[in-house]
Amino acid sequence: MRVAGVMSGTSLDGIDVAIIDIKGRNKQLRFTPVAFHTVPYAPNVRSALAGVSNTMTHAGAISRLNFLLGELYAEAIFETCRRKRVRLRTLDLCGLHGQTIYHEGAPVEYLGHQVASTLQIGEAAVVAERTGLRVISNFRERDIAAGGAGAPLVPFVDFLLFRNRYKRRAVVNIGGIANISLLPPGADPQKIVAFDTGPGNMVIDALVTHLTGGRETFDRGGKLARSGNVHRELLLAMRDDPYFKLPPPKTAGREQFGPQFASGLVATGIPLPDLIATATDLTANTIAGAILHNTVDRDVEIVVSGGGVHNRFLMDRLRYYAKPWKVSSSAEFGINPDAKEAIAFAVLAYESYNRRPSNVPSATGARRAVVLGKEIVRSPAF
Repeated sequence: MRVAGVMSGTSLDGIDVAIIDIKGRNKQLRFTPVAFHTVPYAPNVRSALAGVSNTMTHAGAISRLNFLLGELYAEAIFETCRRKRVRLRTLDLCGLHGQTIYHEGAPVEYLGHQVASTLQIGEAAVVAERTGLRVISNFRERDIAAGGAGAPLVPFVDFLLFRNRYKRRAVVNIGGIANISLLPPGADPQKIVAFDTGPGNMVIDALVTHLTGGRETFDRGGKLARSGNVHRELLLAMRDDPYFKLPPPKTAGREQFGPQFASGLVATGIPLPDLIATATDLTANTIAGAILHNTVDRDVEIVVSGGGVHNRFLMDRLRYYAKPWKVSSSAEFGINPDAKEAIAFAVLAYESYNRRPSNVPSATGARRAVVLGKEIVRSPAF
């Protein structure tokens, strides 16, 4: 089966489309990457998404963006097929993550009830209608309904890609939020420990945007961080955030480390290059600390994917905090570090299409493994 995975993450930088050929099931599941392409969000779309993410907004703005994103996702699939010379009609299925604008995996008191919730926008019906593909979307909701946090969902795919009979591996993805999957030797998927460690690029991106007046939205290669100095007192103060003390399973997002968190840093008056250096160090420190406090092995191999791989200062700091463990890019295992999460949702869609559970209860806290997602069938007109 040929499946497209469509992912747009909390960094709000664009739409990733990965196309894979996949077959098999369970530990015999195998897939081959076919194509990958990223379509950046236009600045006004990025701004509009930031305006509805974990903030007071208007229902009309959410509704319009929901349908607009459906159009943009369909266009991104078309563009990927055109650029990579893949015929659209060879695709059988699309796994659509959507754009998260709110995620609260732990129940809170609301109107006399305990409620956990999540909201991803990007109308799957539009994608199905424009492309003619069968589309599976809204993967996180079923896990929350089953008592889980709705995240992380990628550990199932980390298990398939990176398990090793003899080595313990920590698979790290550094997107807007950083998350890890701890795979014991000879990993059983139900023994995986996985959770969000805290901010990945999110705080760094916000500070860079502030420093450059929006001309830059991320620290290219870590150059801005390298030009500053880590502020030790601020780093220790940030490490005291209650999130870092919570035991797994746990999940984070803009609700904890979004604009308010970044604005609080700016309000300290510390020079922005120093803030960027300190925020970058925080990401590396909390990733390494999370691995250290959740493994008993002295020898751990760390495999990193996501946009953070390209931030050389961040990777240097992670290697510093993770000594003597080896830190590698997922590229060394044949997986494009920018494509891994889009690949993951292609795999999750394939599992859902085959009516197989693909959440990992030990990672999300769900009561049981469940089939994820909502399906829109292929249009008969195609």
